[in-house]
Amino acid sequence: MKKLILTSIALLLSFTSSIFANEGMWFLMHIKRLNQVDMQKMGLQLTAEEIYSINNLSLKDAIVQFNGGCTASIISENGLVLTNHHCGYGAIAELSSAEKNHLKNGFWAASHQDELKPESLFVRFFVRMDDVSERILSKVNNTMSEKEREAIINQEIAKIEQENNEGGKYTVSVRSFFQGNEYYYFVYEDYKDVRLVGTPPESIGKYGGDTDNWEWPRHTGDFSLFRVYADKDGNPAEYSKNNVPLKAKYHLPVTLDGVAEDDFAMILGYPGRTNRWMPAEGVNQNVNYAYPAWVEGSKRSMDVMKKYMNEDESINLMYASPYARIANYWKNRQGMIDALTQHKTAEAKKKTESKFDKWANKKDHKAKYGNVINDINTYYTLTNDKARHDNYLLSMLRASKFAVLPYRLGRSLEHYLQANEAKREELLPRLMTMVDNEFKDYHLPLEKEIFAEQLKLYTTKANYALPELVAEIGNENNNDFSNYINAIFDLSIFTSKDRVKAFINYPNEALLQNDPLFKLSSQLLDKYREMPEAIEVAKNDYDAAFRLLVAGLRESGLSKIAYPDANSTLRLTYGKVRALPKDPRNDAAVNNYTTMKGMVKKYKPNDQEFDLPKGILELYDAKDYGRYANEKGELPVNFLTDNDITGGNSGSPVLNGKGELIGLAFDGNIEAMAGDVIFDSNLQRTISVDMRYVLWLIDKFSNAKHIVDELTIVSE
Repeated sequence: MKKLILTSIALLLSFTSSIFANEGMWFLMHIKRLNQVDMQKMGLQLTAEEIYSINNLSLKDAIVQFNGGCTASIISENGLVLTNHHCGYGAIAELSSAEKNHLKNGFWAASHQDELKPESLFVRFFVRMDDVSERILSKVNNTMSEKEREAIINQEIAKIEQENNEGGKYTVSVRSFFQGNEYYYFVYEDYKDVRLVGTPPESIGKYGGDTDNWEWPRHTGDFSLFRVYADKDGNPAEYSKNNVPLKAKYHLPVTLDGVAEDDFAMILGYPGRTNRWMPAEGVNQNVNYAYPAWVEGSKRSMDVMKKYMNEDESINLMYASPYARIANYWKNRQGMIDALTQHKTAEAKKKTESKFDKWANKKDHKAKYGNVINDINTYYTLTNDKARHDNYLLSMLRASKFAVLPYRLGRSLEHYLQANEAKREELLPRLMTMVDNEFKDYHLPLEKEIFAEQLKLYTTKANYALPELVAEIGNENNNDFSNYINAIFDLSIFTSKDRVKAFINYPNEALLQNDPLFKLSSQLLDKYREMPEAIEVAKNDYDAAFRLLVAGLRESGLSKIAYPDANSTLRLTYGKVRALPKDPRNDAAVNNYTTMKGMVKKYKPNDQEFDLPKGILELYDAKDYGRYANEKGELPVNFLTDNDITGGNSGSPVLNGKGELIGLAFDGNIEAMAGDVIFDSNLQRTISVDMRYVLWLIDKFSNAKHIVDELTIVSE
């Protein structure tokens, strides 16, 4: 939990004992003051200083953000990085080819020299954090508009980031919390030379596919291994053959003791986004307008992608990562709709807001808080239809490369055309690099079809004023864009690298401005950014009201949430190994873990989601589990805890009370899909890969015992 300004400390401390101990994503710097006693009662054997310390080595030194969207941990003194298979998926696909298909067949480097460098991959180490709430908030007042407030805050943020980056050595990020009521800065160190060490085959790392995604019981070996490289002095460096494995400050020890019901479990990671403070009408907007459009748009993209991916393995590799990303959110958003509806989350929030409104309109609070609920609800009423429209449009922009590429590249070409000769010479190398990067890895027939299908869905379902060109073509063709897309792709300079480079050699302003793909892409992006004046005014009032709602809920005691929403900053969550009710689909004695027996029971030869490598089946038949079996002679695969996590925690280490690695978090259960908005202490579960299964796969199945030997295994 974050440091509180003095007027809030006593109030929030009183809340700590009243919330469930496993609810919350807490700041490491406040563990000693707010969480240590609870954690020790539950089984923690470490001190707060051993978890987070600025001056001494601690657990935080082994936790990294992986490529900006996942979490990973350092598990050897030589910079070995453990994360999820799905977090490394894009890098593994990039390093694969039809001839050397590491995604399909797996990969294990026999030595450091065999480790593979993807083009762009980085890990971010957390150095320190501090509270700058008083400094920043002293610069603003309640008479300012939100734009004025934001501009002044951003000026102060720039100063703080400059003061703490030590001449560019560190990346510094100042983030707001409790909806702009408090601010902290975070200091990071980035390492960009990160190489693939090993991955199981996709049939193991993604076992169960979309069918099992967000489900329990689960049998997925969702892990991969990378390594951080540095220069000879241990400093971050661009890729070089002369770089050496990073000598880690701290790495996590691994235990083979396994887990049992009620064992303490804590997770450190970078949860991406929660909305526990979201107003009731915000929940209603998502459930009834935004998420249904997201789900439908995602499914349309997936259907087109899959058709081409099934026809050609090279296309499958090209689109494996984008497809997986879209499919994951497709199921997530449908699960959110179902869970938020079932739990009547909006209704529960309305009751709290009704109580708040009564409190806010009392004499002592009316001037500050009296209009809060009205301003919030007015904004959502005005934006419901726009939210649906924006999510249909976003589905297109996320999935269709050529909905965005012409605009992004076209703006750079405009800048190039407007420059004088000297400036053009300066811009040309960067422009050529941009062109090369934009035209990597795409299949034109797929891209044309997905663009046409998304335009059709958008025009028929958005129920909102459309971009002029889109409306015109849709009306002329009964919303069938196939012929139109084929025609403009033939005419546009933006459909190949060679065409764009030819234009750069012979630039022509009229040709660019009249390019049909550039026109279409520009109108789509302009439409997405469009903000009608009435909504802009309401948005200003809403931003101020939401900040005041959070402040007022904390001040009044009407909300028992004592921690800020997740926003991709390092957090700790703690709880216990905790079973769900007995499930006949799970053969395990207690429904808090699964076994290899259950995995083989799901096996379907040649099935895209439930096939297994021959070697797995042979080892299972021989019951060759070695030292990785549990006391019953089973090989555990996945297990459950009741930790509070969300997207971004993928790849987070699961640790026991001694700080030893017991598992790797990779998913949650669909029954608790509302967890980003409201925590359900009965249903919320984290699904993790058991480290015994991870090590068995590396050692027994993959014959990569040299990697197991690199680890610090503290119990046998």
